[in-house]
Amino acid sequence: MGYCPPGVSFFNVWKDHGISDCFMDTVSTTIISGHLLIFGSVQLWMYNKYGSRVSRHSIPPSSLYVVQLLMTIFISVLAIVKFILQAVVLNNGAIYGYMVLSTVFTTLIYPLSAILIIVERNYLLPSVPTRGHGLVLLIFWTLMFISENLMFINLHRSDLWFNLKTWTDKVQMALFVLRYVACLIVFVLGLRAPGILTTRDYLNLTSSSASINGEGLSGTPTSSTWNQFAKKVRILVPFIWPRKSMQLQLRVIFCLALLVAGRFINVYVPIYSKLIVDSMTATPLVFRWDLVLTFAAFKFLQGGGTGGMGCLNNLRQFLWIRVQQYTTKEIEVELFRHLHGLSLRWHLGRKTGEVLRVMDRGTDSINNLLSYILFSILPTISDVGIAVIYFVLSFNLWFGIIVFCTMFFYIMATIMVTEWRTKFQRRMNLADNERSTRSIDSLLNFETVKYYGAEDFEVTCFSEAVNKFQVEEWKSTASLNLLNTLQNIVVTAGLLGGSMLCVYMVTNKHGLTVGDYVLFASYILQLYVPLNWFGTYYRAIQKNFIDMENMFDLLAEKPEVVDSPGASNLVITQGVVEFRNVHFYYNPDRTILKGVSFYVPQGKTLALVGPSGSGKSTVMRLLFRFYDVVEGEILIDGQNIKHVKQTSLRRAIGVVPQDTVLFNNTISFNVQYGRVNAPDVDVVNAAKSADIHEKILTFPESYNTQVGERGLKLSGGEKQRVAIARTILKSPAIVLLDEATSALDTQTERNIQSSLAKVCANRTTIVVAHRLSTIIHADEIAVLKDGEIVERGRHEDLISRGGVYEEMWQQQLRAQSDADSETTEQENQ
Repeated sequence: MGYCPPGVSFFNVWKDHGISDCFMDTVSTTIISGHLLIFGSVQLWMYNKYGSRVSRHSIPPSSLYVVQLLMTIFISVLAIVKFILQAVVLNNGAIYGYMVLSTVFTTLIYPLSAILIIVERNYLLPSVPTRGHGLVLLIFWTLMFISENLMFINLHRSDLWFNLKTWTDKVQMALFVLRYVACLIVFVLGLRAPGILTTRDYLNLTSSSASINGEGLSGTPTSSTWNQFAKKVRILVPFIWPRKSMQLQLRVIFCLALLVAGRFINVYVPIYSKLIVDSMTATPLVFRWDLVLTFAAFKFLQGGGTGGMGCLNNLRQFLWIRVQQYTTKEIEVELFRHLHGLSLRWHLGRKTGEVLRVMDRGTDSINNLLSYILFSILPTISDVGIAVIYFVLSFNLWFGIIVFCTMFFYIMATIMVTEWRTKFQRRMNLADNERSTRSIDSLLNFETVKYYGAEDFEVTCFSEAVNKFQVEEWKSTASLNLLNTLQNIVVTAGLLGGSMLCVYMVTNKHGLTVGDYVLFASYILQLYVPLNWFGTYYRAIQKNFIDMENMFDLLAEKPEVVDSPGASNLVITQGVVEFRNVHFYYNPDRTILKGVSFYVPQGKTLALVGPSGSGKSTVMRLLFRFYDVVEGEILIDGQNIKHVKQTSLRRAIGVVPQDTVLFNNTISFNVQYGRVNAPDVDVVNAAKSADIHEKILTFPESYNTQVGERGLKLSGGEKQRVAIARTILKSPAIVLLDEATSALDTQTERNIQSSLAKVCANRTTIVVAHRLSTIIHADEIAVLKDGEIVERGRHEDLISRGGVYEEMWQQQLRAQSDADSETTEQENQ
């Protein structure tokens, strides 16, 4: 038995217009098997030494993983079947050494690859979990698929089974098709990695207290940004397609027509270059001004090689401005509306700086996403596909193969490396969020920083945040440089191979002219310029999806308090407020209210007093329906507030909070916010009622005075009085005063009590008070302690009982007496 067939040497590579089976099977099998045997064994040793097994109940089932294993084993079985058929019926029963070598290695390495697939699914190395399979298997599958595609080089071999002349040829062809399809499935599933746990699986595994040999998992999410692509597109489509404007829809259609026209222009520009060159080399010479004029016209429409400065592209960009503005407005408005619809619990836990960064990056990324995909990625891929077809039809198959292979390896390298470096971009974004949040939070608390002399501490913390960001930025930039180098190698190799072949065929008179070389060179350069930008476009799309992920998280946040189906508007007839056995907690392990019940008749005042943390402010928040009660009911005029619309409920209630926050706008704006369409005369009357009108007139710009960030330019008392004026202007049926005079001095408090009495007159009022002197005239006082009402009644009754209220009253009297004594001593000194 010889190693190669008779008359064929192993070193006789090219045979009958193709590569000999002996050479191809030996080299491909040796390279592929050698790679997996060496590096696969090393990987198995690493998993055996350092790997930790994942508990089986924590691994989600995957039918694609089963298909992946079956196809891997099927390839080995197919190799054995092919060898048996060759030994019995094919090749006249002749068996050669290269067949035995190929069969033996194939039956060994594919089961070995299946073992690696199983190990990577069931074991975890002590590192950040990867998104897919390891590099060993990925290279193995790539080499395997390349080897199968190299068979197409033998299309013109006269002795090969591609010709399908006999039944043995048809059997060989069937075996090839089965093997090719199986290898393609294994290759695609290898990139998809269905058997590998996603980062979400790992995080869920950790959060559910499942363990991997007792070790927890940590790390930045590294799942592909293309995960849930269809869901992301469904969210974006309503904002991208201008469904509200027929004119904008026509613009979109016209822009797509311009895009298609550009693809045809890109084909004809190099063709007319060829025609012009051929006209100058033909005899007799003829001045083909028509060709030059047509070429110039096409070039005017096309612009540069990428169409970046052409008439068609400029017109498309001009028409697209309005579409892009529509998208920006829709997403920004919807996100803003969504944030205002979220619950108080979410807003209390948010970081303002980070939310603003998420909004800015998310909206900017949407602006670019459609443009990149529709006007960069798809045209580039279309141009490459058109080029492959054109070169196969106009030149020969080899040129099409060169262009296709260059495109294929370039795109695959771009996608794989970009997917790998996605985690660096995510980590850089997180570090950027942290840096931005740190700076904004520090500046918002400028006064606190000054109070404690912590400027150096804040600078140090910000410097550390910048350093962390720059470390992640370096990783992202370094991986980008690696990708650019790899892309340049692929593009240069394709250009070199195609140019060498074209020049060879021109110089050896193989049917190509000098004009054909100009056509090829100009077309390839025209093609590779946008292809060279493919990586940039793909990375930009990846970055846009990454930037949008946090925005999608914001959009996925569900409001805790929502209107019930069929909710009606609150109808105020008397303004009676009733709590019936209300239970509430922020966290299940700490109950705030325990069966609170009270009744406030029309026009009466209920005061809530008690130590800090007893639940007074929580009663206010529940009545305003910032939260829903856990148990019990809150009624207004007999209507359960859970069954009415929140807007109508809050329209009927006015609040003067303990901590007043004003908009960074004028005093007039902040007062008028109580009723945004109120005339100026009502604003002034409200300010007079709140005893702040005269003070406002002393400001340089009167009512147009800017109050500063969160109202910091005003004193605490002035801010509180603006809030009172705002509530007076709203003229609600029910008034909530949450420590309304806590920030006021004694004299101002006395002055404003009459104003509060006016705004509360004939209105149901609930007052949360710290100074008991402010609520001695309340119709009823409820004393809260540990979430329960322990005493209730009028001031005189509660004093006479000698309970909790009387003790609080005596404490405040003693505190006031001590303060008066201290003031007298200071005045005497």
